[in-house]
Amino acid sequence: MTGRLHVQRLSLARLAPDLASSEPLIESPNLAPRQPVSALRLERGRLTHSALFWGLTPPWLKVLDHAPHCARAETLSKRAMFNEAFSSRRCVIPVTGFYVWKPQARSKQPFLVTEVERAPLLLGALWCRYHTTLTTFTDSTALISVPANACLSSLTDRLPVVIPPGALSRWLDPRTEIETLAPLLMPAPLELLGAFPVSKHVNNPAFQSPSCAHPVGPMLRWSVSQEP
Repeated sequence: MTGRLHVQRLSLARLAPDLASSEPLIESPNLAPRQPVSALRLERGRLTHSALFWGLTPPWLKVLDHAPHCARAETLSKRAMFNEAFSSRRCVIPVTGFYVWKPQARSKQPFLVTEVERAPLLLGALWCRYHTTLTTFTDSTALISVPANACLSSLTDRLPVVIPPGALSRWLDPRTEIETLAPLLMPAPLELLGAFPVSKHVNNPAFQSPSCAHPVGPMLRWSVSQEP
């Protein structure tokens, strides 16, 4: 499952023309959990952008290291930690890619997953608010994961859910009936995502070089010849 994000040279104005916020985007070639991450959400009916702590921290959570950075789509309605947030506090994390690690005999090989044309992706997530006082609070988030599609299942069993730009308003609107969101909580279309191996320097979250995204092997992607 995804444990790092790639966010570089991403234009929010182009991705979300109706954005009501001018806060700068948090960028990193190797963004790890327990760090701030940029999110888009609806606030008072306006599309806004703000920094959230990556790791869901409800008020009752006692150990910060236990804050989950991902939530399985299949359990959103079954776990109290996620149910309320999914019902009314959904957001998206804009990224240029995300990392997964393919198990190997003696180690794991990191891969960067991107849109095949390197376009931005909107990753589905949920968020919650933890008040430290009556007037101060911290907002946090967790990505939502779904089973990997047939193209990328050889790398990992789960991937973040990708929200199509055309469904962004419906996804973010807290008035949307939960049942109608089920079609969005599905593996990405086979032709949407590709992945290529990258340097194992990515394993170190302190490694913040642009070379994180340099391929060290060919891209794995779906082709028409793979159709049944």
